Amino acid sequence: MGKIMAICISPQRGTQKEPVQQAQFTPEWGIVGDAHGGNWHRQVSLLGLEKIEAFRERGAQVKFGDFGENLVVSGFDFRNLPVGTLLQCGEVILEMTQIGKECHSHCRIYHAVGDCIMPREGVFARVLHGGTISTGDELTLLPRSEPRPWQAAVITLSDKGSIGERRDESGPAIVERLSANGYEIIEQLLLPDDRARLEKELIRLCDQRHPDLILTTGGTGFSGRDVTPEATLAVAERQAPGIAEAIRAASLKITPRAMLSRGVSVIRGNTLIINLPGSPKAVRESMDVFLDTIPHAMELLRGAVADCAR
Repeated sequence: MGKIMAICISPQRGTQKEPVQQAQFTPEWGIVGDAHGGNWHRQVSLLGLEKIEAFRERGAQVKFGDFGENLVVSGFDFRNLPVGTLLQCGEVILEMTQIGKECHSHCRIYHAVGDCIMPREGVFARVLHGGTISTGDELTLLPRSEPRPWQAAVITLSDKGSIGERRDESGPAIVERLSANGYEIIEQLLLPDDRARLEKELIRLCDQRHPDLILTTGGTGFSGRDVTPEATLAVAERQAPGIAEAIRAASLKITPRAMLSRGVSVIRGNTLIINLPGSPKAVRESMDVFLDTIPHAMELLRGAVADCAR
């Protein structure tokens, strides 16, 4: 159980967040009157009071809102809670959607003292049920009545597709299949065949948004621009080669050219990453191979299964 120590909003982007005594929360926007709301996953930012106080003990003169946080809460170490955690304050229900964030342009605090805790200690949430929150209200963890749906991100790698010269059909084919199987698609990206860009997006997704699954399509062949396997291996913490091997084995029954696919399957954090070929037909055939099997693997990565003896 925690306590709301401050509610901070800014009516315009680029302006300092200032404390208010009370705020209205809506699923459609987030915090009414805060310019950083919207129909997206980062409607509300949260930061633990204890993290701010520890920062102050280092000599930094900071007040609530200086880190860009919406809610300052005592009693919670948010970074150690998993994405998908439900938080309740009165009628308001929040779902954690992201841990930490990339800092593109350093804030005033960083420029003043050379550090900022929000990128590594702050978390983000979306509003599932609206209502009013006031300073001093209690915030509690809310148990889920049923398991959280599998969450997935889909990345298409295509130079021509990324500049609009070719229609992406493989990414939508993956999304359609996953959605039909109950997955929540948290992001769908269309990128050029750029290794550094793909590595950056894979790291961001795995380390901040924590999806159960990332499927890539394209960039697994022999062309000099086909760098998807290299980017995937570069960010991997562990390998899961059996999935890629099973895809190739099944595909060889359809076409001998399957042996030319260099796709890999790996794990980063609690996320399973699988490279798929670039064509819609090959994507569907590949998903036939593993889609019924990987839920067990994802349960293990979530820590939901303790015994694999059977």
